[in-house]
Amino acid sequence: MKKRLFTLLLSASALLPCMAQITVVSTSDIRKSEPIDELVFRAQYEQTVVEDSTKTDAQPNTETMMLEIGKKSSVYYSYTAYLRDSVLLADVENNVSQDAMNEHSKAYGNARVTYQIYKNYPAGKVTTLDRIVTSNFRCEEKNEQPQWTLLPDTATILTYPCRKATCHFRGRNYTAWYTLEIPVGEGPWKLCGLPGFIVKAEDSRGHYTFTCTGIEQCKVVKPLLFNGKGYESVSRKDLNKIYERYAKDPMGFIASTAPNVKVTMTDENGNVLKHVEFPYNPIELPEK
Repeated sequence: MKKRLFTLLLSASALLPCMAQITVVSTSDIRKSEPIDELVFRAQYEQTVVEDSTKTDAQPNTETMMLEIGKKSSVYYSYTAYLRDSVLLADVENNVSQDAMNEHSKAYGNARVTYQIYKNYPAGKVTTLDRIVTSNFRCEEKNEQPQWTLLPDTATILTYPCRKATCHFRGRNYTAWYTLEIPVGEGPWKLCGLPGFIVKAEDSRGHYTFTCTGIEQCKVVKPLLFNGKGYESVSRKDLNKIYERYAKDPMGFIASTAPNVKVTMTDENGNVLKHVEFPYNPIELPEK
C-alpha cells in the first residue's frame, strides 16, 4: 500500500496562545493495532489543561479523553485522535482520494493530546506512545503508583458517592475523588492505586483537571488494542527533552525530523512567521 502523508497549512493566530501538537498522519501507521486484553468498561473524561502557565488569565483548553479498562491493563487516549484515525482507516479501505482524506482530516482537526498511556502493559510497566509530527516514540517505565493519603471528605459526582484523597506525584500535588461503588483502582492519565475508581482529579495549581463525564460497562466481548510496534524506544528523560525541544522551536523540529513535510504558519494578517514558540507546561515536572 502506498504511504500517504498530509501536508499542513496552519494559522499561528490559533496556535500561539497554546501548545498545539502538529501531527502528520501516515496511512501506513493506522493499521498496526493488536489485541492485548479484553475490555471490561470504559470511561469518558473532560481533560482541561492550562498550557501557558506564565499568564494569570490564561484559559484552559479542553479535550475529551477515553479510559478503556481491561482485565489486566488500561489505555488512556484522546477521543478526537481516535475519531480521526477511524475515519482515515475507513478512507484507506475504501480507497478514497487524497483530497477527500484531507477534508475528512480537517473536519476532526488535530488532537491536542497525541499520547496514549497503557498502564500495566507490559505487566508492571506504564507504556506511553506518542507521535510528534512524523516521529513515533514508545516510552516504557515502571508502573509507579501515587502514594495516596485517604481523607474523610465526601461528595457526590455522577450520582456516585465519592471520597477524597491527595498525593504528590510526578512533580505535582493532586486531589482526587474516587468511588467505592466501582472497586477498580484506576483513573485518568497515570493516576491509579486508590480503593475505588477516580471520577475527578486536579492538581493544586489548577493546571490539569480530569473530570469523568460518563461510564459504560462493556456487555459484549471487545478487545483492548495496542499499536506501538515499530515505535522508537526512548527513556522518559529523553522523551521530555523531545517535548521541550518541539515547544521551543516547532518549525526547526519539523525541518530536522520531517524534511519532506511542509508546514506554514501565519499571523492574523496572513504574514508568514519564520519562528514560533509554544508555551510549555508539561504535566510531569522535575522534583525540586
